[in-house]
Amino acid sequence: MRSAGLVALVALCVVLPSAPRAETAVPESAAQVALSFAPVVKAAAPAVVNIYATRVVQERRSPFADDPFFSQFFDALGPAQPRLQNSLGSGVIVDADGIVVSNYHVVGQATEIRVVLNDRREYAADVILGDQESDLAVLRLRDAGDLPVLPLRNSDEVEVGDLVLAIGNPFGVGQTVSSGIISGLARSALQVGDGRGYFIQTDAAINPGNSGGALVDTEGRLVGINTAILTQGGGSNGIGFAIPANLVKSIVAQAEAGAERFARPWAGVTGQAMDAALAEGLGLARPDGVLVSDLHPLSPFAAAGVKAGDVILSMGGAATNTPQEMIFRMAALGTGAETELVWLRDGAEMRGTLRLIAAPDDPPREQVTVTEDVALRGLTVARVNPAVAEELRLPVGVEGVVVVQAEDLAARAGFQRGDLVMAINGAVVGSPSDVVALAEVPSRVWVVDLVRQGRGMRMRFRF
Repeated sequence: MRSAGLVALVALCVVLPSAPRAETAVPESAAQVALSFAPVVKAAAPAVVNIYATRVVQERRSPFADDPFFSQFFDALGPAQPRLQNSLGSGVIVDADGIVVSNYHVVGQATEIRVVLNDRREYAADVILGDQESDLAVLRLRDAGDLPVLPLRNSDEVEVGDLVLAIGNPFGVGQTVSSGIISGLARSALQVGDGRGYFIQTDAAINPGNSGGALVDTEGRLVGINTAILTQGGGSNGIGFAIPANLVKSIVAQAEAGAERFARPWAGVTGQAMDAALAEGLGLARPDGVLVSDLHPLSPFAAAGVKAGDVILSMGGAATNTPQEMIFRMAALGTGAETELVWLRDGAEMRGTLRLIAAPDDPPREQVTVTEDVALRGLTVARVNPAVAEELRLPVGVEGVVVVQAEDLAARAGFQRGDLVMAINGAVVGSPSDVVALAEVPSRVWVVDLVRQGRGMRMRFRF
């Protein structure tokens, strides 16, 4: 049977009409014969810098540290000793007056930052905005001006198969260029920084020290900031990830406007990526979009007309197939922007205008701190509203009184940031002022009912 099939295939190939022969041209110059990225590198490399960062970390020295057996049991003992920690990375100049973008994990919490340009000029630098969640940081070089700049490309226009170059300082050997292609888009399962992000994937070699460097296209435009690799042994395996230029543009704009933290538009939505089982249950032909399971009443999606059970398909004409992709597109657009939203409801496609807003600080948070010499001294609590929930990463729809900070005696008792305080010594807590009032009621034994990370718990302690 296999032989008959092969014969039939060959016969089919024989009887098909031949395609017209493509015209060929003989190269007329050496430039047409040799493919070189040299012009792109010459244009882009001057705007890619090396970054040397230093920070002080507290390290505990165990008396058993040098013992091969006991060190594994007592490595947490001993007084904390300050130690200088150095990190090496790269950055990209995006403004001629000395604005540089790098990774938060390279320069975050650094006490001293030194930036070295490709032409060996050196500058001290300060972080003017850092965002651990996106793993981006914006630096300002001191006394710098008239610097080379790398223009930003619209990263939504990037396609799989596009040629790209990764420029950075791997292993501290000096500025190095590697080439590859865009091998994937919309990668959102990677854990980088303080949350899951949204990345462009490339097979251009990215190694330690490349973090914060540039991923550029063949026209010398910034496609993304190199941030991570997927590896088992620590080396580059041809799967690297870059933060898209559209998000870089948004965070730089906020930094230049004087913002001290990156303000993301508020979604007020709980959703999940569609899969085959969900799509079949909803009667959809393909598992596209994000299924909305819950909305806050003040959510901008609710204002646009979305309801729980709807499937969000696209935002501004760009697909949204995961919650991370949806949050990325909102962050790239920025607070105050408007964009077209497309969603499905009962199989029918619907459209509306999404107006991006900051998380409302309403109702008032009524934040208070217990300052009296009582068992809960040092406990700061607030009423949960969308702004508080966003700051503490609480789920949509959470209500009540939450711990904003725990210091002094409250920290010793075991309170943690994000705990929901339900009751104190059997008395229900309905407002932040209730916590202060109940904290002043004398008691030798304290019983506090909490919800921590979605689970109820009870703390008991003496004072």
